[in-house]
Amino acid sequence: MAKDAAPKLLSGGNPQIAKGYGDAVLQSYIDAMPGWKQDVGRRIDALVTAVVPDVVKAVKWNSPFYGMEKDVWFLGFHCMSKYVKVAFFKGAQLVPLPPGASKQADVRYLDIYEDRRVDEAQFSDWVRQASALPGEKM
Repeated sequence: MAKDAAPKLLSGGNPQIAKGYGDAVLQSYIDAMPGWKQDVGRRIDALVTAVVPDVVKAVKWNSPFYGMEKDVWFLGFHCMSKYVKVAFFKGAQLVPLPPGASKQADVRYLDIYEDRRVDEAQFSDWVRQASALPGEKM
């Protein structure tokens, strides 16, 4: 009998994907995102890749990460129950600040909901700024 290849969805619908590096593992995560969140994941990936063509990609702790070198990251995202949470790891240095505060001083969040439009020009500018900063080693 064939093994079911569908990844398990964790709390909030976040896909459980084995740790790995490269575009293929990140695309596996996006493919497993539930419903409308999958389109959000594809758009985030397309925008980040357009702004930073040589971006390094990985999935760690069941979340996609983007960086300028292996294990040094500037952005990640995660599926929550009602939104996709984008983390800018040095977001406190971005202008203007992404709207979501964090308990961690440097981190800022952007929560993307199904029925709210994202300012893609602003998002792309944050990605440009974030990719130029020293990343967060994880």
